[in-house]
Amino acid sequence: MKVLLYECLPKKLKREITGHEVVTVPEQGWASKKNGELLGLAKTKFDVFITIDQNLTAQQNLNNIDLAIIVLASPSNRLEVLKPLMPKVQEALATI
Repeated sequence: MKVLLYECLPKKLKREITGHEVVTVPEQGWASKKNGELLGLAKTKFDVFITIDQNLTAQQNLNNIDLAIIVLASPSNRLEVLKPLMPKVQEALATI
């Protein structure tokens, strides 16, 4: 499965997601794209988008986005805070 990791997440987080091809937004060359444009691009090349943006679903019309979106519920985007969430992310990816 191809997974796109949002640019506000630490790039080292991709090492915690195993068994999938994980690319960060900057690695893809899409840094600084607005969410709507980013999601439009992502749906053409990726299966899953992982973000920490809690407002994404309220800000974007996701009805026409054929892309699974995982929103991490975390008070911080620091790697040590996000690492404990990765087992749940792996479980979610297994069901997609």
